[in-house]
Amino acid sequence: MKKVFYLFFGVFVIISCKNNPEAPKDIASGVSLELATNRSTRISNVQYNLSFQIPKEQKDPIHSNLILDFNLDQTNEAVYLDFKEETAKIKSVFINEDSVAIQHINEHIVLPIEYLKKGQNSVSIAFIAGELSLNRNKDYLYTLLVPDRARTLFPCFDQPNIKGVYTLSITAPNDWKVLCSTKEVNKIQKEEFTQYNFGKSDQMSTYLFSFVAGKFESATQKTSNLEMTMLYRETDSTKIKYSTDSIFDLHQQSLTFLEEYTAYPFPFQKMDFAAIPGFQYGGMEHVGAIQYRESSLFLDESATANRKLSRAKLIAHETSHMWFGDLVTMNWFNDVWMKEVFANFMADKIMNPAFPNIDHQLAFMITHYPNAYGEDRTLGTNPIRQDLENLNNAGSLYGSIIYNKAPIMMRQLETVLGKDAFKSGIQEYITIFAYKNAVWGQLIDIFDKKSSTDIEAWSNVWVNNSSRPIFNDNIKYDSNNRISSFELFQKAEDGSKNIWPQTFEILFVYPQETKVFTVNMLEDKFHLKETIGLPKPKAIIYNSNAEGYGVFPIQEKQLEIITNLSDQVARGYSYINVFENVLNGAVAPSSALKLFLKGLNDEENELLIGLISRYTTTLYWKYLTEEQRLFYQNEITDQVWTKLQEPLAANIKKTLFSTFSSVGYTDKSLQRLYDIWTKNIKIDDLKLNDDDYTELAMDLALYGHPDSDNILVTAEKSISNQDKLNRFRYLLPSLSNDLQTKNDFFKSLSKEENRAKESWVANAMNNLNHPLHQRESIDYLRTSLNLLDEIQKTGDIFFPKRWLNSTIGNYTSKEAYDILQTFINENPDLNPSLKSKVLQASDDLRRVQILQKSLDTSVN
Repeated sequence: MKKVFYLFFGVFVIISCKNNPEAPKDIASGVSLELATNRSTRISNVQYNLSFQIPKEQKDPIHSNLILDFNLDQTNEAVYLDFKEETAKIKSVFINEDSVAIQHINEHIVLPIEYLKKGQNSVSIAFIAGELSLNRNKDYLYTLLVPDRARTLFPCFDQPNIKGVYTLSITAPNDWKVLCSTKEVNKIQKEEFTQYNFGKSDQMSTYLFSFVAGKFESATQKTSNLEMTMLYRETDSTKIKYSTDSIFDLHQQSLTFLEEYTAYPFPFQKMDFAAIPGFQYGGMEHVGAIQYRESSLFLDESATANRKLSRAKLIAHETSHMWFGDLVTMNWFNDVWMKEVFANFMADKIMNPAFPNIDHQLAFMITHYPNAYGEDRTLGTNPIRQDLENLNNAGSLYGSIIYNKAPIMMRQLETVLGKDAFKSGIQEYITIFAYKNAVWGQLIDIFDKKSSTDIEAWSNVWVNNSSRPIFNDNIKYDSNNRISSFELFQKAEDGSKNIWPQTFEILFVYPQETKVFTVNMLEDKFHLKETIGLPKPKAIIYNSNAEGYGVFPIQEKQLEIITNLSDQVARGYSYINVFENVLNGAVAPSSALKLFLKGLNDEENELLIGLISRYTTTLYWKYLTEEQRLFYQNEITDQVWTKLQEPLAANIKKTLFSTFSSVGYTDKSLQRLYDIWTKNIKIDDLKLNDDDYTELAMDLALYGHPDSDNILVTAEKSISNQDKLNRFRYLLPSLSNDLQTKNDFFKSLSKEENRAKESWVANAMNNLNHPLHQRESIDYLRTSLNLLDEIQKTGDIFFPKRWLNSTIGNYTSKEAYDILQTFINENPDLNPSLKSKVLQASDDLRRVQILQKSLDTSVN
């Protein structure tokens, strides 16, 4: 696609049907806060009547029409509609039945004063639908308009606080199905096409408007009073049979919980959803028509408990958005975190009864803490709530801070308020702002009235400031080795003076017993007076209940205690804390790796094994030298292989096999992977499905198996699902043994159309930049960084970070660090939000340099 640069005082095309009035020239591109504020005070009662005519051929344009009705309170200035497309795609504009000049300036259609009137206005526009966020494939398409991409599809007021009502008509080929936010009124067949007409929607923001159309199968169930329909393209009959009932049941469980918790009935006309191959996110909460990544929903009996829990939380998350985000919407995208924190927080609550055999405190910890720390520890961290001057930068606000740190904050807030007061406050909030917009301060005002604590001051630290606390202790013992003084200190990792008020527990470990103490830390120092006079413990485990937030002290000599702790939450947080201390230089990577290997051998909880497995893989590929990798590779794979031969639960075996396959790239371990792929070796209770075998074939090629070419040919022939086959073929060049093939593939990514399937692109870039191939792929690194700005403009909200994670995020060498520093130094005007993403993705690269420098200094 030709790259278009919109100038602040841009040249615009005028097609005049009347006298051409003087056009304003001071409107900025995007949707500025100033423009949005102005419009929200003037415009109300918005109704969109939209029609799209979808042709059979993917390359043909989608002819469309809009009738926009709205109430205008003031007529002292022009009204601007947002439309981020070429002017040539606007075919005609009528205002109150008058044909007017097409004035398209910096992504806005101008509605001049002289055609507008106070009160109700009607605008009719014929246009060609924009395709930046209309994800078109050969036989299906879907819209994805968050955060400011409705304006890339059709002319609109693209801001969350101008909610509208939508009436939709879709004309599509006869063998297609169509799903949107409302129920079908009728359909009219016109030769090879069918016109689907839908009823009027409930009020919603533009980013929540959507439709899905294409060759889909469908399933409908009525699990309670609400009938739900699912569209899908999965062809694996085993997965379909195993998953379908569970998918509907999980939606119903979520709805039932939320109606009770919020004391507000399901607020929309219907609750349908579509499972889409290669969908950019896990899910998206479109009103009445949720979209999911198909592979996240359809599982089979080989799925681990962790994958099943992840699916359930995903469904609960998107269902929670029906209340938190869709019913009550943030006023501006600086509060986008509000809808995400509540969706995640409610999802965690919903899962308690749905998975009674899961330790949900443990699940909460493993879900949120590693990811929150993964961004908050970096130089690119940000507050939970961020300023936003223009919606065209809203995509940069998304990340683990709002998805993972915010729920940790919210749990602390629930503790401060008490669960009953917190729930009561939420119910009041939902009732007051139903079908409206709200800001965080309005919810804080509700909570403030229910607590003696200054909730506003509390919120300011947690929500408006970035970084995390680093804790240190000062423990003194008397001549009898009893505690005479126990002080705990916190300071901000970023060097600021911020102090995080929080409550957590400390566990003292003695040979025959343990003692638990509660810390209510409101200042930078806390005296734990209850410990005075106690004998010196064998070990001290900080944050043993996993409710505090920060990096806590740990002594390397006490690591051996961790796997013996009886409480699995205390063990789990200790693993997390050890990893964070490795990154801060307080624990040697080799010592942590020894602990994690012992954990892989001793642990019986699948969630903990999964956590340890991820940490083991990260340390192995990023914090060990090539020589250390070769040394530990045999130890890791031999130990895990031996463990796989034991009589273990199938879920645990699959998790352990994932560990084995992630590092089994040499000699004996590579041969074992090959023998499993050819089915010459069968491990009892290790259940692998067709998709697993496909991924294993790609791993073998990535690891340079001598028969890679034949392996990939065989794997390709075994794939029957066309969507999965398309993905496999896309990834093939990234697995090639031929350098020119890789070079040509990487070069092709400079074109936007070759980056359309963003999850595929990230997979391919991880292949190209795998540590085993970095001697050649480092030549791509600077170009990858240079593409970042364009990727933000053309990609969806998570793609810039995924692009960075799969490129610079894979490297730890000094050469890569120099390339990064040169890029940063040569781009002083890099968008600050993009620079933050760069710093987040390259944090391991930075830390390895620090650790290596420290090691070199100590040796010298």
